[in-house]
Amino acid sequence: MASKETELSACVRKAVHDYFKHLDGEQPGGIYDMVIGCVEKPLIETVLVYAQGNQTRAAELLGINRNTLRKKMQAYKIK
Repeated sequence: MASKETELSACVRKAVHDYFKHLDGEQPGGIYDMVIGCVEKPLIETVLVYAQGNQTRAAELLGINRNTLRKKMQAYKIK
C-alpha cells in the first residue's frame, strides 16, 4: 500500500490545497504546527475511545510513551 494514497492522506492533501487556495493574499506560516494541531487532538480522542479509556493501550496503539500521551491529553484538555 506504499504507492497508493490512503483516504486520510487524500483528505490532508485536499485540506492543505484548499487552505492555500483561500489565503486571499495572506502569507502562510506555521503550516506544520497548524495541521498537527488540527489532527492530533481528534486522533488521540478517537484512539482513547477505541481503547475504552485505557491510556496504556491508547499509547501503544499510537506508538508513543504513556507519559507523552498524558502530556498531550493535558495540552489538549482531554479528560
